[in-house]
Amino acid sequence: MDEKRRDFLKITGACVLGVSLLPVLKASAAKQVAEKAEKGPAYKTNPKALHGKRWAMVVDVKRCQEQNKKGECRKCIEACHSLHNVPTIPNEKEIKWIWKDNFEHAFPGTAHEYVPEELKEGPFILLCNHCSNPACVRVCPTKATFQRPDGIVMMDHHRCIGCRYCMAGCPFGARSFNWYDPKRYLSQFNYDYPIRRRGVVEKCTFCDERLAEGLLPACVEACPAKALIFGDLDDPSSEVRRILSKRLSLRRKLEVGTQPNVYYLV
Repeated sequence: MDEKRRDFLKITGACVLGVSLLPVLKASAAKQVAEKAEKGPAYKTNPKALHGKRWAMVVDVKRCQEQNKKGECRKCIEACHSLHNVPTIPNEKEIKWIWKDNFEHAFPGTAHEYVPEELKEGPFILLCNHCSNPACVRVCPTKATFQRPDGIVMMDHHRCIGCRYCMAGCPFGARSFNWYDPKRYLSQFNYDYPIRRRGVVEKCTFCDERLAEGLLPACVEACPAKALIFGDLDDPSSEVRRILSKRLSLRRKLEVGTQPNVYYLV
């Protein structure tokens, strides 16, 4: 009988101890889950990947114009569009990630009658500005448009419902809507990059897939005049910071408060 009582007391004590430790064990498990979530997925990233706190693009307008005078230079556009399967649709429903326009359209309300003629002539290379305060992100109801910690404004085409609120929110006209199936208007395919579908919005992503491989954006590498400079704006030693500290630059529509991260040297 005594042995049975001792066994019973041992079991009871163990149960009491287990119950008392349950909150501690739960807290420990929750902490481990939180730590794993904070670290992100377990897959390995490319050690050559480029990392930055706030990516930015600088466009040297003079270099771009000089190259354009030698002939209609579209190498940056062609490189971007061919890499990302951007279709060429022969009507007003064009899809564009990077394009050219004149001073009046690029900087409306900025011009005055004494602006140098060569500046007004353009062209200006335009693309998504990857704003620090992106209006498109705020208005997207499904979070298909989101901002990465390094400032790049991204698109999740699987979550896009085609409402086009982001297009209405973007003050730069940097987004395009797929009214038609893009595959119908592609003469060749880059099978390493996903083709979008009809009914979704798309735009420049600063070539996030290339940054992950340690490569600069395609437009930067393709420009024969080296008129496009890409780098980390929060790094004082970066080339973009060095150039911007020495040269006068413009940004588009500063009055709307989105804080664009594409700069134009003038």
